[in-house]
Amino acid sequence: MPMDNALNLLNDSVIHYRGEPVGTSAACDPNPVAANYTECFVRDFVPSALVFLMRGQPDIVRNFLTTVMQLRGQQAVLEGHARSRGLMPASFKVVAEDGEERLEADFGERAIGRVIPVDSAMWWMFLLRAYVATTGDWDYVKAEEVQTCMREILDLYLRERFESAPTLLVPDGSFMIDRRMGVYGYPLEIQALFYGMLLSARQLLSCSGTDTARLANLDIRIRSLRSYVRRHYWVDRERLNQIHRFKSEEFGVDATNVLNVYPESIPDWMDGWLDMHSGYLVGNQGPGRVDFRFFTQGNLLAILFDLATPEESREIMSLFELHWDELMGEIPMKIVTPHWQARNGCC
Repeated sequence: MPMDNALNLLNDSVIHYRGEPVGTSAACDPNPVAANYTECFVRDFVPSALVFLMRGQPDIVRNFLTTVMQLRGQQAVLEGHARSRGLMPASFKVVAEDGEERLEADFGERAIGRVIPVDSAMWWMFLLRAYVATTGDWDYVKAEEVQTCMREILDLYLRERFESAPTLLVPDGSFMIDRRMGVYGYPLEIQALFYGMLLSARQLLSCSGTDTARLANLDIRIRSLRSYVRRHYWVDRERLNQIHRFKSEEFGVDATNVLNVYPESIPDWMDGWLDMHSGYLVGNQGPGRVDFRFFTQGNLLAILFDLATPEESREIMSLFELHWDELMGEIPMKIVTPHWQARNGCC
C-alpha cells in the first residue's frame, strides 16, 4: 500500500542522537544528490513532525524542538560582528567521534549560496505551537529555556531597521531553495511564515502572563502585517485594472500609488491569467517593484494562517482550478509559475 510504503520510508529516515530520535534525514537514498541530504533540515522536518503528531508519536517532535533550540546562536560570525541568539540553523547532523556523538549545526555554510536561513526559527515556532496544541504539554512551553528562546527569536525578527513597512526584508536564497530566484526583498512566503510565527508566539508567550508590553506590541505588529499584505500583495481583475491606471512618481502623503508601481511593469503573461472569480497574492512587493509570479507555498500558507481573507482564499483556490495544468505537477504541485528557469523550479 502507498501509505505503508510512505510510513516505512519515514521511519527509515529517523535520526538518533544518544539513543533518542531527534529528527529525520532529508533523503534515504544511500547516494543522495547532495551530501547534506543525510542531515535533518529544520523546514523539511515539519511535515514529518505533523505525521508523527497525528500518529501519537510526540517524543521525536519534542526532542527535535529541544535539539534545534539548543543549537541556536552558534553560527560563525565575522570579526567585529555579534551572534544573534535567536538565529536557528538550516540543518544539523550527528557526528560520531572516538566513541562519542555530537551535534553539528549548519547555518548556511553547506548551502549553495552560503546564505543563513531566515525561515528556520519561523518553522520552529509553528511546530512548537502544533506540538502543544496536539499534546497539551504546556509545561514544556512554560519552561524558562523555551520562553527565553521565543523572546530571543522575536528580538531578532522584530528588530527595527531601515524599513518603514511591517514586512520582513530578506536576502535571496535564504529560504525554500538556497539559490537565486530573484526574490530579494519581501517575498510572500516569508511574510506568511512571519505572520504565522507572530500568531504562534502570541499564544505561546501568553501562558507566562508576565510580558504584557511584548504581547501588546505583538498584537500591533500582527494587525499591521495583515493589513499591509492584504492591501499591497493582493491582485485580482479589479486590482489589476487599478494598477494599469496608476500614475508613477507621485509625492506626498496623498499619493494613490504608494509604492510607486509602474503600470508597464505588468508582465505580458498576466493577460488572461485571471478571471472574474480568481485572484492571488503576488510573489514579492516592495518600493517600485512587483513580482507578479504565483508562489504556491506563500499563497497556501496565507490561507492556512488566515492572512488572506475568506473571500481571497476562495479566489486563490479558484485560480488553482482555472490553471490546473500550469500549477499542478507530478510531485504534485509546482513552486512557482511562470516556471523558474532551473531544475528545482517545477518541484
